[in-house]
Amino acid sequence: MRVRLEDVARATGVSPKTVSRVLNEEPSVKESTRQRVLAAMEQMNYRPSPAARGLAGSRSFLVAMLYDNNDNPASTYLAEIQDGVLEACNANRYSMMVCPLRTRVQDFIRRVDALVADHHIDGVIVTPPLTDNAALLRRLNEHGVPHASISPLRRDETIGVRMDEQQAAKAMVGELVRLGHRRIAHILGIADHGASRWRLAGYKDALAEAGLPFNPDYVVQGQFTFGSGVLAARELFSRPILPTAIFAANDDMAAGVMWAANERGLKVPRDLSVCGFDDTPLATQLWPPLTTVRQPSREMGKLATEQLMEVLRGRGEGLLLQVPFTLQMRESTGAPPSDAT
Repeated sequence: MRVRLEDVARATGVSPKTVSRVLNEEPSVKESTRQRVLAAMEQMNYRPSPAARGLAGSRSFLVAMLYDNNDNPASTYLAEIQDGVLEACNANRYSMMVCPLRTRVQDFIRRVDALVADHHIDGVIVTPPLTDNAALLRRLNEHGVPHASISPLRRDETIGVRMDEQQAAKAMVGELVRLGHRRIAHILGIADHGASRWRLAGYKDALAEAGLPFNPDYVVQGQFTFGSGVLAARELFSRPILPTAIFAANDDMAAGVMWAANERGLKVPRDLSVCGFDDTPLATQLWPPLTTVRQPSREMGKLATEQLMEVLRGRGEGLLLQVPFTLQMRESTGAPPSDAT
């Protein structure tokens, strides 16, 4: 049988109201009582009903994760973030819902209004590129819904988590230079995505630092998808002089590059070095394993949600945290071909 709140109250010798206050983390409960009630909940495997908690405290205990599914709804990057958000929600006894939004449709803002009205969400986790959508952020503020952002362009009055993607991209391309590459191409992500701008800037910074010229013919538009990586690689392979290395703005596009290289009969990394960004599980499922920048996406989802919880619990205003990056040097990169000039 399901353990009820009243059962926990009876086992700990407190009133049901006190158990409810512990659940809602109200400050009026003595710490010793709080710990006794929490221990009983754990021992009795008590799981509070979100609906009942909402009725008692005029809150839904529901967090929505918003993502833009115009281009890449199956992104492994989004899946990693979602896992982190869910972990933090579970730890704080909140429920989570995942909400796709298509910003290119006319009723985009009306859908946001419906989300808030129909589900009475307590807070929102916003993922790129929605993190920089002014209309969305303005509407959430008008509704009084707290939100935390993943990798926002804006740094002021923003809570959530970010990584220095420009420095990470610079370091990645710098490693290609160190290996001896001089003809390095780049596949861009979605045009209006902050990550695309940062990773392009880092690519340019690394070339400039190495004294290498920026060649616009070696920069091709992608969409953060496997298919766009294939098309972009085919375009690069049509150049009179082929690049010896390709830095793709994410792992999905890097996988597309490796597919296109195999289609053309190019051996990775003997004929072409390939690297990506994010270090999603896909990176180690490819052959050869993909050199990439590790962005701790799951941890970023968790940290952003924890900052949101600081606001929802009334503990503080929340922070914009920065996480470190690491380079994962694997077998998809090596020295350029001996005949490369």
